[in-house]
Amino acid sequence: MKSSVKHTNIPGDGTATGAGPMKKALPILVASLWLLLVGGAMAFLAGYSNTPGTAGVAPARWPAESHIAHDSSRPTLLLLAHPHCPCTSATLGELELLMAQTQGKVNAHVVFICPDGLPEDWVKSDLWRKASAIPGVTVEIDNENVEARRFHVETSGEALLYGSDGWLLFAGGITLSRGHSGDNPGRTAITTLLNRGSTEASTTPVFGCSLFAANCLQPEMKCKP
Repeated sequence: MKSSVKHTNIPGDGTATGAGPMKKALPILVASLWLLLVGGAMAFLAGYSNTPGTAGVAPARWPAESHIAHDSSRPTLLLLAHPHCPCTSATLGELELLMAQTQGKVNAHVVFICPDGLPEDWVKSDLWRKASAIPGVTVEIDNENVEARRFHVETSGEALLYGSDGWLLFAGGITLSRGHSGDNPGRTAITTLLNRGSTEASTTPVFGCSLFAANCLQPEMKCKP
């Protein structure tokens, strides 16, 4: 005799139609969303790291009114910097290598901006101390950003190389991207100019924070990506 009892699925017992597939799909969906978020963040950071800052048009000749000493016996290298730009740490590392590779063939100055009204302690940051430790480099304060504007520099880490005759030889950055250390066209160009007297590159992109961004000019704030 056949049983007359009918078997039914009871909601909530884990066997309801569609409940099993949904439980299996949920972790996959969460993982997919997480990968999308991580991928988007990585793409944003990569894009930011490889986006150069604004490059000004440096004077073709060393400005006569500049208070920074120009050397008439050898080339003069001028590097303008923001004392709290995180990207500039890598630039100073490249400058240290450059100075070691050129062995006294250049008179180098690292000049940190100091907007009007900010204390000297704001300027004398870890970057100031790092620059001061590089042999052969003179570190100076650019009060009220006068020199940065005089040389038309817009981005922290831009390097300007002028010959002993005062003519501009090179303008640009000496890192491959923001905060990236390693071989790069800028450092290579300056090193080649100083050691051989010529180079194929006279300009390169500058990777760093703006020297004049409003959020970077407050005593309690620091430039951040």
